[in-house]
Amino acid sequence: MKTLPVKKASGHLDALVDAAIAGEEIVLTRDDQAAVKLVPVISPGAARPQFGSARGLIKMSDDFDAPLDDFDDYTQ
Repeated sequence: MKTLPVKKASGHLDALVDAAIAGEEIVLTRDDQAAVKLVPVISPGAARPQFGSARGLIKMSDDFDAPLDDFDDYTQ
């Protein structure tokens, strides 16, 4: 874990963000108290969903868009 005062970190923010994305824990302090922790939004090892990966898993019935019998009173 890397700990830096906010004033020192301001000049190295780009490098600190890169380190956080790579998995390093970065804590910024103010008045010798932990104030902020830099963490990546998406973890580096997280797999992103692939387009079309659910193909063949979802089935729709042939009469999906057919009128429902419950509405017969309203359609006549």
